[in-house]
Amino acid sequence: MGMQPYQLQDCWKRFKIYQDQTSRSELIDHYKYLVKITAGRVVSSPPPGLDRDDLVGAGVQGLIKAIDQFDFTRAVKFETYAIALVRGAILEMLRDEDWVPRSVRERLKLLERTHMDLEAKLGRPPREVEIAEAMALTLEDYHQVLIQLGRTSLASIDDILSSNENDDQLRVSDLIEDKMTYPEGEVHGREIRRLLAESIERLPEREHLVISLYYYEGLTFKEIGKVLGVSESRVYQLHTQAMVRLRVGLAENISMFQRQ
Repeated sequence: MGMQPYQLQDCWKRFKIYQDQTSRSELIDHYKYLVKITAGRVVSSPPPGLDRDDLVGAGVQGLIKAIDQFDFTRAVKFETYAIALVRGAILEMLRDEDWVPRSVRERLKLLERTHMDLEAKLGRPPREVEIAEAMALTLEDYHQVLIQLGRTSLASIDDILSSNENDDQLRVSDLIEDKMTYPEGEVHGREIRRLLAESIERLPEREHLVISLYYYEGLTFKEIGKVLGVSESRVYQLHTQAMVRLRVGLAENISMFQRQ
């Protein structure tokens, strides 16, 4: 991270305007610290069959893509954009490896169905204690389920956006940029961005803050815990609850839009 701001700006200009490949390499080297940081944030310990180098390798590809696609003339912080692509690349590799146990996937489906059924029955978002009771769990066990789900790639906005059959997958980075990378996907992307943004705005205050700090500011769950004055485990719980709300709220709307 040795370049001064004016040197960094000049490097971006040389690469983007004159396609100077040396400057591109310098940018990759300058920002490579983001990969190591993000890999540690996405997965605290690599799953069986993978090691930290695998996660970093996938993250580097996300970083290179971010550098190649980034418009340095726009008022978007590169670090925010890059972290989103790095995280997305790592999560995509983890999904391809299908490392999440079936039991965890089934538990997430049960949680979503329970949330959906209770909301339809109560006419409002269910409280934690109501969901726990419906799942025949103590509140403490329910919190442990949220933490377990929160430590997988299933509980992420990227996973929500990619859990469809459409080939033009949208990522969190597309929410940061105000245009789709690919023009042909602009209408599709704009509509899903709108649906997701509206859903995020409707989240309870603390869950909304967790989403903003994690996906847009790049804070770790531990750092978010310090901001909120709660434990890291509690942040995992809030994040997973937010993901369930977004999944339930978006699933039908996105499916309907994609069938149009």
